[in-house]
Amino acid sequence: MLENMKVLSFTHFVQGPAAAQYLADMGADVVKVEPIGGAFERSYGPDNVYVEGLSATFLSVNRNVRSLAVDLKHPAAKDVVHTLIRQNDVVLENYRGGVLDRLGFGYEAVKAIKHDIIYASASGWGSSGPMAEEPGQDLLIQARCGLIAATGNPDQVPTVPGAPIVDQHAAALMAMAITAAYVKKCATGQGTRIESNLLNAGLDLQAESIAGYFSGNRTPDRLRRDPRLASWFLPAPYAAYRLADCFAVISLGGEVDKLAQVIGNPRLIELTADRMANRDEFTHILGEELVTWTYERLDRALRPLGMWYERVQDFEGIRSDPQIIHNGCLQEVRVGSSKATVLAHPVRYDGTIPEYRHLARTIGCDTQDVLSRAGLSTEAIATLARQGVVKLAQVSEAA
Repeated sequence: MLENMKVLSFTHFVQGPAAAQYLADMGADVVKVEPIGGAFERSYGPDNVYVEGLSATFLSVNRNVRSLAVDLKHPAAKDVVHTLIRQNDVVLENYRGGVLDRLGFGYEAVKAIKHDIIYASASGWGSSGPMAEEPGQDLLIQARCGLIAATGNPDQVPTVPGAPIVDQHAAALMAMAITAAYVKKCATGQGTRIESNLLNAGLDLQAESIAGYFSGNRTPDRLRRDPRLASWFLPAPYAAYRLADCFAVISLGGEVDKLAQVIGNPRLIELTADRMANRDEFTHILGEELVTWTYERLDRALRPLGMWYERVQDFEGIRSDPQIIHNGCLQEVRVGSSKATVLAHPVRYDGTIPEYRHLARTIGCDTQDVLSRAGLSTEAIATLARQGVVKLAQVSEAA
């Protein structure tokens, strides 16, 4: 769908690379401009997991992206990069503020040589304001934007979500914005300056709850609740419960009054009259009753009532989950002589998953091809390599 879009990606860590990967999955030609020593996420990943020397992080956010290794500080690099910029639709970057400006590749410099450029910058806190120069990282943003406080109970240790969800959401927002800007460019010939940041993305994840909190003039006390409750603003039984053989969540929907009757606790039946006002006591009583129940018993009791409920599943569970298998979410790919398991692109287009076309296993494995396509001769590329401006690999390695 985006096969005519050309993107030059100055990205590292997760937010920027994941945004580039979304675009590449949808068909854009994305070239990742890496330092000679490689992007940071090549050598940093979850639980020190590496496959053929590549970190699990790199494998998860650099699919279908080509690698061009350039020493951006080298005096001769500017001409090379400017040549590429003139041939691209998008410059995507998530460097610290001011870094690309000092190197000669900031927005104003790029716009001067490519007036219709889509220049997309992703940052932690925003490009201006009191936090603009501070380090911006997922956990810091989760703390600052209220997400951790709202996820947990103020009376206990704050609860941190088990994944860097702000990074991934920010990446999706950036890919969405770039796609919209590309549509505009195709229609009008005009470029766009795009700025996104983790802080805004963290807030965006909480659109419903923040609207309820401020519009309802709530105070922090409102967030205090039974620790099993999954949300401060929804009525019981919206929570996670310990059963005899597993944990399970019970959501909204169905005939909750009949649930109380099935449980058989008279007080629980009384509390159904106002499950928001009585959410803590309702949750406490229900939780005490369910500890002796098995999931099979819960299923038999709740299914006829149209209740929404589900077993709490760990990563071992998702490996064999029939719906996840049906959706094709887990993708096994070959990395050299080994295999890695990663998530596939999350969206289906006309019923199909975007193809896994390429993995830049080695730093600069596509340098020769990228520069050749840009019009540089073999001799010129070899000279740049000897000067240390670029790094070449012997072959371009496909996934």
